Formats: sequence, structure tokens, C-alpha cells
Amino acid sequence: MYTNFGLNKNIFQKIINEALRNGGDYADIFFQHSISSDIIIQEDIVKNTSNSISLGVGIRVIDGEQTGYAFTNDLSLNKLIETAHAAAAIARTNSKLKVRGLNKQNLDFNLYDYKSNLVNNSIKAQISLARKAYDAAKSFDKKIDKVSVNLSSILSDITIVNSEGMIVSDRRPQIRLMVSSNANNGKSTATATSNDGGRYNIDFFKIQSNPEEIGKKAAEESIILLDAKNAPSGEMTVVLDSRESGVMIHEAIGHPLEADAIRNKTSVMWDKLGLMVANPNVTIYDNPNIDGFRGSLNIDDEGMQTQETLLVENGKLVGFMNDYLSSKILNHPRNAHGRRQSYKFPPIPRMSNTILASGNYSDEEIISSVDYGILAKSFQGGMVNSTGKFTFSINLGYLIEKGKITAPIKNATLIGSNLEILNRIEMIGQNTNFFLGTCGKSGQSVPVTAGTPTLKISKMTVGGIND
Repeated sequence: MYTNFGLNKNIFQKIINEALRNGGDYADIFFQHSISSDIIIQEDIVKNTSNSISLGVGIRVIDGEQTGYAFTNDLSLNKLIETAHAAAAIARTNSKLKVRGLNKQNLDFNLYDYKSNLVNNSIKAQISLARKAYDAAKSFDKKIDKVSVNLSSILSDITIVNSEGMIVSDRRPQIRLMVSSNANNGKSTATATSNDGGRYNIDFFKIQSNPEEIGKKAAEESIILLDAKNAPSGEMTVVLDSRESGVMIHEAIGHPLEADAIRNKTSVMWDKLGLMVANPNVTIYDNPNIDGFRGSLNIDDEGMQTQETLLVENGKLVGFMNDYLSSKILNHPRNAHGRRQSYKFPPIPRMSNTILASGNYSDEEIISSVDYGILAKSFQGGMVNSTGKFTFSINLGYLIEKGKITAPIKNATLIGSNLEILNRIEMIGQNTNFFLGTCGKSGQSVPVTAGTPTLKISKMTVGGIND
């Protein structure tokens, strides 16, 4: 791994020593080598193919609540020492921290299969896989006039070294197939997307997930949207379908429980630890330890082996997701949620696979309990502010009338606040499904998954267009 690039334990030890030359409480090194590929098919042709290699080292120094960070893609010893000195510039304590000798750690488990990784397969094989999804979407209906397919894959080797004597490495695969379909009936147009992937090898798209089905799903939704009505507006019952509604759990509940927002008191949840924040039927946790999931990790980006973290238990707020610095400031136990986009960024507290625990109701029971409301099937995106207020745009939904799913709807926006909605979750289904996403925060993007069963919110504000 790192030894292939002229690095070794002695060099790492020297860099750590130099990083703490001005004092400081802690220092670490993040080495990363990544290879990635992308295939884009549009307009019936392979529009773009690309392969890239990324290589570099990030060095961090923590002194009290201050962080110094610097990075380089020049792995010469002189440049690495210069980078360590740049990170050390914030340290002014002149502490005599004793740096421990490095001791390599082996991982107790492996959550992903990087053998036969997609990025290492031929471009021809990757194009063939993407073409299957494209052709399935394009041929679904004559009204499908545009299809775009993106097949991406990456394989990253990382090594993390710190002043507490740890040296640990991980190899991380990631694949994703995304399809966008545009339908046109001469009067209106509609667009829908579908995707699948995770920390798998190429066999995932042969055994577990069918590229043709991914293409058909996007095409089918875009066709349904052509005849969809404009959504009603006002306060009403809302049912969130299990397939994509995890994005709402991620945004509205997950981000406010990341510990940097807690220590900075920018989250509405900062002073509610140990208090009831949700209906007693609600349990939410973040679990990086799920084989193959997009947000899964053997270790976080600070080298700690990952673990499930309980956030809300039977309605009570019981935990936050933290990194090294937040746990130190808050005096909370670390729970391996320090993540970064690449070696160019310092780690910050982030979600991995955030999940609302399943309940006891069938989908049929939930739908039949609604006299009038809407079912949210797929989403376009959303935003949440520090007060917990949010808006989410529904791409495709359905009216529910007298316990029956009726007409498809579009142009709907869900509006509310997280504490209000958490307490209005009335029924939770048995069937958990998962949404694959890329989460942006503080200028960094990381892969995540969010899961939820079908669930009923007793009352919610819906912004729509009354026909």
C-alpha cells in the first residue's frame, strides 16, 4: 500500500514529530491513493469515458480547540516535512507531548469486497454494463426522448497514522450506476432518476442488482409523471414511502445530531440530550457496519474501527455522531464518525448509514388508515436550517383518498420542522428500504445511505398547486 510510494514507518514517525515541533495535543497523517473511472452514455453514444488517479497526504495538528491542516501530493521527505510545519503553525502551547512509537493495527473485519473491482475491469466491460441500463430505459416507451447513464467506480487505499502510536490501512471500493430518464408527450416533459451501488465489486450488477431494472425504474417514473396532477396544498396527513424517504431522515434528523453542530450550538438539538424529542415509537441509529452499503466503513477517516451509534431511542435523544475533536471538547466517547472527502480535507463529524428502525405496521395498514393525504414516493432534494425547519421537494407522489392510493401528483413540497415531525410520526412500517446519496457539508462530499420504513406523519404542511 503506502510502501509502494516510498513511505514507511520511520518516515511517518519523523513527520509526526515535526508536526508537533511547536507543541499541540495531537497530530495525524492521512495518506490516500485512489483510482477512479466514469462512463457517461447520452444521445445513444458513449459521451465520455475518464480514468483518474489521485495521490496525496494530509497532515493535521490539534492544539486545544484549534486545528491546523495542510496537504500535499508531493511525497518527497522534504515536502512532507514542510507540510507538517504548515499544519503545526497553529500550535503555541509548547507542550512536551510524548509521541508514541507506531504500532500497526490489523482490522478485525471487512465490510466490502474489493476483488474484481469495477474500476479494474476493462472500459469495454464497463460500457457494456452501462449500455444495458441505457437501452432498457430508452426502449421502455416511445415517449422517452432522452436518457443519461453514469457508471462510476473508485478504489481507494488509505493509511492513517497518529501521535498516539496508531498506523492502520484500509482499501475501499465504491460503485454506482445512475440513470436519468426524460419523457415527452408533446404537451409536457418529466424527468426521473434511479440508481444503485455501494462498496461492491462488479458482480453486484450481475447477481444483486440488474442494470436493466435500474433503467426501467427511471423510465417508468418519468412516464407516470407526464399524467400527474399538481399536488394539493395545506395541512394534511403525509405517508413517506420507504424507498427514498431516508433522505428526509438524513437531512432533517441526521445533520442536527452531528457533534460539530452540537458543540457550536448551531443545532436545535444541542441542549436536548436525555430529553424526549420524538414520539416513543421512534428509534434512529447510524450504522457504518453494514456489508456493502454505500456509507459503510471498516474504519472512519481518523482510523477508529466503526460501530453502530444509537441516536434516538424510543423517542429520547441518547447520542450524537462525533469525531476526535468534538468528542474531546464535549467530553463524549468517540464513536468513529470522523469523515473526509479526500486527503485535501480535515475530518469532520458525518453520517454513514442513518436508519429509522422498523415498526409493526404493514404498508396496507398505513395507507388504509388515511382518509385524505399524500404518499411521497421520490424526492428532488431538500434543505434544512439550524433551527430544524426544512423543505423537501417531491418528484412523484400519489393522493390517498379514503384509504386508497389514487392519482399521481407532482409539484409538491413538504414543509415543517424536525422536532414537530418527529413527534407526529404516528405509524411505522415493517419494510426498511434504503436511499443512496452523496452528502455535502462544509465544502466536502461523502457517500452515504439513509434508510426508513414506510411511515405515517399525522399532520404536515404541503405546498402544492391547486388545479
